[in-house]
Amino acid sequence: SNMGLRKKAWELLIFVNSPIEEGSIKEIAITHHVKEGHEKADPSQFELLKVLGQGSFGKVFLVKKISGSDARQLYAMKVLKKATLKVRDRVRTKMERDILVEVNHPFIVKLHYAFQTEGKLYLILDFLRGGDLFTRLSKEVMFTEDDVKFYLAELALALDHLHSLGIIYRDLKPENILLDEEGHIKLTDFGLSKESIDHEKKAYSFCGTVEYMAPEVVNRRGHTQSADWWSFGVLMFEMLTGTLPFQGKDRKETMTMILKAKLGMPQFLSPEAQSLLRMLFKRNPANRLGAGPDGVEEIKRHAFFSRIDWNKLYRREIHPPFKPATGRPEDTFYFDPEFTAKTPKDSPGIPPSANAHQLFRGFSFVAIASDDESQAMQTVGVHSIVQQLHRNSIQFTDGYEVKEDIGVGSYSICKRCIHKASNMEYAVKIIDKSKRDPTEEIEILLRYGQHPNIITLKDVYDDGKYVYVVTELMKGGELLDKILRQKFFSEREASAVLFTITKTVEYLHAQGVVHRDLKPSNILYVDESGNPESIRICDFGFAKQLRAENGLLMTPCYTANFVAPEVLKRQGYDAACDIWSLGVLLYTMLTGYTPFANGPDDTPEEILARIGSGKFSLSGGYWNSVSDTAKDLVSKMLHVDPHQRLTAAQVLSHPWIVHCDQLPQYQLNRQDAPHLVKVAVGLSYTGRLNFQKTTSIILPIVKNVR
Repeated sequence: SNMGLRKKAWELLIFVNSPIEEGSIKEIAITHHVKEGHEKADPSQFELLKVLGQGSFGKVFLVKKISGSDARQLYAMKVLKKATLKVRDRVRTKMERDILVEVNHPFIVKLHYAFQTEGKLYLILDFLRGGDLFTRLSKEVMFTEDDVKFYLAELALALDHLHSLGIIYRDLKPENILLDEEGHIKLTDFGLSKESIDHEKKAYSFCGTVEYMAPEVVNRRGHTQSADWWSFGVLMFEMLTGTLPFQGKDRKETMTMILKAKLGMPQFLSPEAQSLLRMLFKRNPANRLGAGPDGVEEIKRHAFFSRIDWNKLYRREIHPPFKPATGRPEDTFYFDPEFTAKTPKDSPGIPPSANAHQLFRGFSFVAIASDDESQAMQTVGVHSIVQQLHRNSIQFTDGYEVKEDIGVGSYSICKRCIHKASNMEYAVKIIDKSKRDPTEEIEILLRYGQHPNIITLKDVYDDGKYVYVVTELMKGGELLDKILRQKFFSEREASAVLFTITKTVEYLHAQGVVHRDLKPSNILYVDESGNPESIRICDFGFAKQLRAENGLLMTPCYTANFVAPEVLKRQGYDAACDIWSLGVLLYTMLTGYTPFANGPDDTPEEILARIGSGKFSLSGGYWNSVSDTAKDLVSKMLHVDPHQRLTAAQVLSHPWIVHCDQLPQYQLNRQDAPHLVKVAVGLSYTGRLNFQKTTSIILPIVKNVR
């Protein structure tokens, strides 16, 4: 059969793998590669979903594996005419093919499969949602020398690993440094000499970016891995200063500068940074740092990296300074937001070039419907992040069946819905864009929704008037409801609940995110189990990320060093307000009633006067069965002065949380009137909000409570 012949021809290619000699450098043709423990791959096992990007060498596609033990896994697929690895000969003793198996490193993109059909080479790689480092950092974040140090240190380890296998990178430039969802780097495109598929673009594909090339690469004198350390220096300079060290008005002038010009060293860089740059920018490769017998160790020992723990770094135990807003778990049934904004003509549903049908014979297709009309309508006035989200002609109701209301807010309505294709239940929050810009909320969910106790975002649609935010459905209902209806509830259980919620809030605060609306109705259970693991913090409609005046996000290091005190103060108030909300929750869990509202007849004024005075009772009645450590924690979380209130980290180190296993397990004696509590809790929070809007002068302390 035709298929059998193709398979035969394809298997033959594996043996036509003769290295091309080039002095002491070999070029190894990559022809095929199979993921460990998996069967051989061929086009029929992949479904084409989307064009991710267009490089000089061809297109990159998002594909999904259809069969095998990694079925449903998403990968990025590059299609090249051929690919070769340049390798120093003396290192190569093993079979050429094994080299790709060895390129297994925490900071390098993994090649899972490679196969050839009809003269094209298909590389199946990690699909990284984080985008490339430079785009992210230049457009989204304010960062410091310490932050740069983190990325450079990870990059140094990745380069050294390639060098140890004899691979010379040759093409180190910003767009080849990608980020994974946690924010660690992944180096891509190493050592592949690429031939363009698209013949018209040929000239373009061979004049790479000169700006990052070492002098010996520019003048073609032959180069070793020390060339990569020059490029490393260029990246370092660019990340620290925002400009390139050698850049002329055209290619020729740039090349001349690389070969001759003296480097102007910006004086605002630390002495350590200046020293490292000077040692990397040595025109004689033999004198360059990293070229000596110790290799990368020379760089690791440099004073610039003195505070880096290289072992922790390799184990990915050092927190990246920035987390890209990418997060949707693997099981999502749609495509990543960053890519759905691509224009329909890039879609593989429409051939990317005339011979596309041959290029992709054997792949199964998913056409992505789209028509220009709806496209045009939606582009108007949509905020940038929502622009990145669903913008195809599929209306929300095409993909989902809308069911009953779950909740109604002032700008939005929440309904249960069913995803037609999978028959799974979800919740959708429908936000009126004329009343509220949902950008920040969506960005926070994209960035932090993978946290086990934060609601998971599944999908986002935008029809121009409304934004539809699809999330997991909270089948267990409100946390407080469930706890107050639970007849047997002990302090030990209360401590476990508070621990889970506070740990999540501490995580958000550490990332510069404040929730600002942690009322009990926004803390829910995802299922009926009642386990602390199934608690979810929901509704980030009032949440804020810490931003600089220019609107860029700030890394924790930037915040610590450069942020105006009043900005931090505001952030501190908001964080303290989150703790106050958790204090109210704890008080209510322990006693069955709220600290500041006694019943439906309370006026907002009375409640506010109580909140403002900071007076609440911790004795008598229902408090008699509560331990002293619990009372101590409640009083410190509800302290009227936000400066003296505990932080999330301090709550977590309080004895009532730390020694949870020593707390009483007997049933708490609580007021049994859950319906009244709901009203009272609602009043406490709306009272506080209205009060904040109307009264700004009378009671400054109270204003600061929020």
